Amino acid sequence: MDVAINYTIESIAEITNARLTNGQGKIIQQNSETQPAHLLLDSRKLLFPQSTIFFAVNSSHRKGSAFIKSLYEKEVHSFVIDDKEFDLSPYPDATFILVENVLHALHLLAIHHRNTFTLPVTGITGSNGKTIVKEWLYQLLQKDFNIIRSPKSYNSQIGVPLSVLQIDQQYTLAIFEAGISQPGEMDKIEKMIQPTIGIFTNIGEAHSEGFEDKKQKIKEKLKLFEHSSSLIFCADDNELNEGVNILKRETPKLQLFTWSRNNLASLQIVSIEKENNLSTIRGKYFVPGTPVGEKEIQIRIPFTDDASIENAITCWCVLLQMKIANEIIAERMLQLHSVEMRLELKHGINNCSIINDSYSADINSLKIALDFLHQQKQHQKQTVILSDILQSGKAEHELYGEVASLLKQKRIERLIAIGPQINLQQQQFSFLTEKHFFVSVDEFKTHFHSLHFKDETILLKGARVFEFEQIDQLLEQKVHQTILSINLNSIAHNLKQYQSLLKPSVKIMAMVKAFSYGSGSYEIANLLQFNNVDYLSVAYADEGVELRKAGIALPIMVMNPEENTFNTLLQYNLEPEIFSFSILFSLEKYLHSLGIQYFPVHIKLDTGMHRLGFEQNDISILTEHFKNNNKIKVQSVFSHLAASDDKSHDEFTNKQAAIFLQCCEEFQNAVSYNFLRHIANTSAISRHPDLQMDMVRLGIGLYGIDGNAAIQKKLKNVSTLTTTVAQVKNVRAGESVGYGCDAILEKDSIIATVRIGYADGYPRALSNGVGKMLVQNKLVPVVGNVCMDMTMLDVTGINCKEGDKVIVFGEHLPIQQLAKWCNTISYEIMTGVSQRVKRIYFEE
Repeated sequence: MDVAINYTIESIAEITNARLTNGQGKIIQQNSETQPAHLLLDSRKLLFPQSTIFFAVNSSHRKGSAFIKSLYEKEVHSFVIDDKEFDLSPYPDATFILVENVLHALHLLAIHHRNTFTLPVTGITGSNGKTIVKEWLYQLLQKDFNIIRSPKSYNSQIGVPLSVLQIDQQYTLAIFEAGISQPGEMDKIEKMIQPTIGIFTNIGEAHSEGFEDKKQKIKEKLKLFEHSSSLIFCADDNELNEGVNILKRETPKLQLFTWSRNNLASLQIVSIEKENNLSTIRGKYFVPGTPVGEKEIQIRIPFTDDASIENAITCWCVLLQMKIANEIIAERMLQLHSVEMRLELKHGINNCSIINDSYSADINSLKIALDFLHQQKQHQKQTVILSDILQSGKAEHELYGEVASLLKQKRIERLIAIGPQINLQQQQFSFLTEKHFFVSVDEFKTHFHSLHFKDETILLKGARVFEFEQIDQLLEQKVHQTILSINLNSIAHNLKQYQSLLKPSVKIMAMVKAFSYGSGSYEIANLLQFNNVDYLSVAYADEGVELRKAGIALPIMVMNPEENTFNTLLQYNLEPEIFSFSILFSLEKYLHSLGIQYFPVHIKLDTGMHRLGFEQNDISILTEHFKNNNKIKVQSVFSHLAASDDKSHDEFTNKQAAIFLQCCEEFQNAVSYNFLRHIANTSAISRHPDLQMDMVRLGIGLYGIDGNAAIQKKLKNVSTLTTTVAQVKNVRAGESVGYGCDAILEKDSIIATVRIGYADGYPRALSNGVGKMLVQNKLVPVVGNVCMDMTMLDVTGINCKEGDKVIVFGEHLPIQQLAKWCNTISYEIMTGVSQRVKRIYFEE
């Protein structure tokens, strides 16, 4: 996301104690008053090139300065860098701010910006619930304040300054999240946020890896409130209480507002009653500074889960601390709605793709949604369906002018605008090729079929009151209720984990064969292309064709080329793996017939796995053949390790590597150019770092699975397979369940039939109690044989009803466990999920 700023380049240099220079390395006198309007950290999300300043923040695996060349070519001419070895001379028209550390410079700018405003600021930290509490406070307080808040979950060392830099004169309250992963980070965040009101949601195990223990994590998080005037927290955790008491002694002016289920507190919770999707929460409020003392009060919320109740109580305390009458609080609490934390990508009617972000509409979340839309290359045409943006605090002409600029920069072809306010601003969108304006969703629905949605990506972006879920239902492809949800953030996270293990020059080939291990081809490839992997690999040419048609431009290796696909390889710029003389000679004959020279290929060597590839005794013939060969150019030479994940076979792995390196040396002596060498797969990246060579092939690790326990802890779950309960029955003892009468009940039981079977990829080997699923967060066994389309579960003792969600595998029931029950490997379970199962891709 880029952020609008109001600082000249000269003032940024002064604030960050930096040196200002041009592309010739000459010091610029600070009097030209060049003013960029947008600050950018992610080069892929460029919107306004000529008015952008790029902060080249370094990551664990790449210098930020590596992106300057591509940005300069797109007419970005202002940069903040700390790479002292970076050559400025190719950029004669650029202005550079030279700093010691770009991230620190960004923090200095945010601190300066925060110091220019005196509005009340609420800072939120804790292990869980930060984003929900922030969004609920926004819902509860938007009638009283014009609020600026962290976009999504922008709570890190980078996210916080981006949030703070959005403060301007129109806002009367700020609400920012703060998250940390190791000691020393909160000191920096506190200087940027400077919260006047503090909220500590809770303390749990999330993000504990970087701390010695719970006590240290509490101490670090509490540093956010060292200069706050008040702090709100739950007093039921003894270690948190102890940490707050220490902070209170060090900060005497800090006023504490506590809540508790067990002890005396500012708000003591007396009872919680759950009924009909509502929770009634009663408490004793000890009113400070009044003769009343304590007062019995209550609220009702439209949620019954424990996390929502805890988050609502935290918000209750904030509003009480702000002296808002409980009658008003109670009325607003009943109107709370759930916070959607993710953008969903799914298949729609007529070969459309639908991005559903129809839960909020503000300018910051619109930028994020448009960035996500821009990543999707599977359709050339892109449509935005947008509602009025409510309560922005900006004049409507200014607001929709900004919206129009965003759409223009992202080259959106079609806008469908819904709402009375945006209707009045039609002239702002005159540049669009196609545009339609409707006052309401009902009016849109009457014209739905005349809008002809086909072969396009559609972003739904609407304020909740417009009920865009009605539009989502019209556009969504109708499939059955078994769903594989793929978390794109988790894939990006896992990719970064492996990138951090690589030596600086090592490239990554990402394996997207077999429908990306069952997760979906072009959706995953889009993400990997966006995250700058170097190569993709597919099993067959038709997989590569689908990626090319979806707009994937990365080099693609085809692992199993066939003679009848040679024309396809050329047509779609696909690079075949050559593993035998017969396929080599056939390809050369084909290329000769067309007069094609230097066609890119990858040579596969068999160093001991004995599946495909040239063997060691073939190398002399092979290298002789490639001397002065102008038909083919070798892009890479590679081999496949048979047991890189198994310590007991390390001797064999090292033997394979030695053979491979010897063959590569002979091959290099035969050709007049360099080629890439790669042998390391997912397991070898961490277990055999000496085998990373020029490139590694990353496969199942992307999807959250690694045999190395230390690496596995750092990976995030990617895929969650869910289904729903079709019917619940009471079945008596002695009755049978399922085909073959194999399951005879020993006692009266409650049997739930769920909508998944072996045709969906749920293995029949999990029949008769071998497999289990999660219902209401409880593990329940499969009863009888798995059917083609259905499976029966014993849900006795669980309050289970028709329509309930059932987790087949996911974060709390790992796919590795299913594989273990089936006596197979995770690959087989992942790739076995059938194509009739609906895929939903989401980004949090």
